[in-house]
Amino acid sequence: MTERLTISELGAQGDGISHTPQGLVYVPFALPGEVVVAQVEKQRGRLVSIETPSPLRVEPVSPHFGTCGGCAVQHLATSAYAEWKREKVVRALRSRRLMAEVGPLLLCPPASRRRVTLTACRSGSGVQLGFNAAQSHRIVEIEQCPVALPEISAALPDLRLLAGLVAAGPRPFHLTVTATRTGLDIAADSRLPGEEMRRKAIDFVLAKGFARLSVGGEVLVEREKPVVLFGDVPVVPPPGGFLQATEHAEQVMADLVLSHLTECGHVADLFAGCGTFALRLARSVRVRAVEGNTAALAALDAAARHAQGLKPVTTQKRDLFYRPLTAKELSAFDGLVFDPPRAGAEAQCRQIAVSRVTRVVAVSCNPGTLARDLAILTEGGYRLVQVTPIDQFLWSPHVEVVALLEKRSASRLN
Repeated sequence: MTERLTISELGAQGDGISHTPQGLVYVPFALPGEVVVAQVEKQRGRLVSIETPSPLRVEPVSPHFGTCGGCAVQHLATSAYAEWKREKVVRALRSRRLMAEVGPLLLCPPASRRRVTLTACRSGSGVQLGFNAAQSHRIVEIEQCPVALPEISAALPDLRLLAGLVAAGPRPFHLTVTATRTGLDIAADSRLPGEEMRRKAIDFVLAKGFARLSVGGEVLVEREKPVVLFGDVPVVPPPGGFLQATEHAEQVMADLVLSHLTECGHVADLFAGCGTFALRLARSVRVRAVEGNTAALAALDAAARHAQGLKPVTTQKRDLFYRPLTAKELSAFDGLVFDPPRAGAEAQCRQIAVSRVTRVVAVSCNPGTLARDLAILTEGGYRLVQVTPIDQFLWSPHVEVVALLEKRSASRLN
């Protein structure tokens, strides 16, 4: 049914929200203050036309905006965009009765994304490569991406050809592409291709100068080890391994972590990954890095062993969701940083809350679970010193947050 709607606010996912007698209607790509015509079905509206545009509306920079599901708010002016993302953090904290001051959003520059995950699929017409449409499995083929680093955008035609060589059948699969110091590192989660296609894929990677290709977790070819720098420490991440999406945001986060913890003597880095924070911290303090992923921890350990001038770095493989470090174990540290997946670190925070660790940094890409975890810590006697939102995921609904905390007083250990 076609309806004329007035948009009153912007939702958490970037959709315009209209309050109607029948309830809320969510209209992607509509902005507050606009009067629009939309095709409405089950509280979702498909934008048909804009009768009254918002003064906050700007021209999107991508020709794929509106069909590609990667970006939600390219059409929103920068100042309003920054305040919308900051407000997401404010609301999450307020929902847990945390009234800490939230700083302004630290913006992410375009063309800075060093790691993208593309969807590929072999079809009757060839190979599709791009991003999924919003709330759909349909692939939107892209010719350029204003979010990704130029070297990734420039490689899209070659990546499409490579996807055709490693596609083991008609089922869609993902191609994770990371720009490293030594070339593109490419990881496909498809099944291993047959011997002939495997040889063709290897020859293609060598001819194009890509650093590494892995398929189904197996390295098919490594022309040169893919290297990223954490500070000044070179690291070879595992195939498809987690990295912060942009170097710019990573450095901003690292600066906040270092400023809060470098005066400590012994620091724990929980959910340490490949060493984003641990290896930087080790320039000035002893570090214990704890991580559940074997390959990531091995990359961190190898980097620490080969680097010159670091303080001691010890590693521990441990699933912190099921076996968090206890308050007693945490007594060895006077500083701590944790950067968990989107689910947060509830069990670990309950142990931190009753520990004697004096300085804590919480890093999260999910304001909701972060607010829950911060509430646990503040109930345990920690004081929120600073909350900084960081725009690591440009034009998307996602926002990174770094929170700095200090212990008010030593708490009784359980």
